[in-house]
Amino acid sequence: MTGSRGLLPPGGVDFNQPCVVRDVVDRVGDRWSMLVLAHLADMPQRFNALHRAIGDISKQVLSRTLRRLEEDGFVSRTVHDVTPPQVEYALTEMGSSFLEPLRALIGWAEAHHQAIVAARENFGAAQKAGATRS
Repeated sequence: MTGSRGLLPPGGVDFNQPCVVRDVVDRVGDRWSMLVLAHLADMPQRFNALHRAIGDISKQVLSRTLRRLEEDGFVSRTVHDVTPPQVEYALTEMGSSFLEPLRALIGWAEAHHQAIVAARENFGAAQKAGATRS
C-alpha cells in the first residue's frame, strides 16, 4: 500500500466493485450540491429563499440538485398544507453529518486557493511558451 498514505483499503482496490467514494463524490462534488448543503446548514429553507441565497443558479438546476440530494438522503422535502403550497428543504441527519467533512474541504480550499490559481497561471504560461509535459 505504498503511496496511498493509508487512504486505500489494505487489500487494494477491487475494480470489479463500485467505488463508494467515487459514487458519493460524483453526487456531492458537482457544481451546486455542496453550496446547497452549506446554505441548508443553519436552517431549513423554502425553494425561493434558497434560490435567492445562492444567486446564480437556475431554478431548474436548483430543483434537480435538491431532488438528487433528497434521493441520496442528504436533504428532506416537506410540503406544508397551506395555500399556496409551501415546500421546505432541510438537512437530514446524514446531511448534517456531511457538514464536518464539508467544512474541512472548504477550509482546505480557502487555504490553498491562491496556490492553485498560481499553479494554473504557471501551467498556462508554460503551455503558451511551448514547454512540453513529461
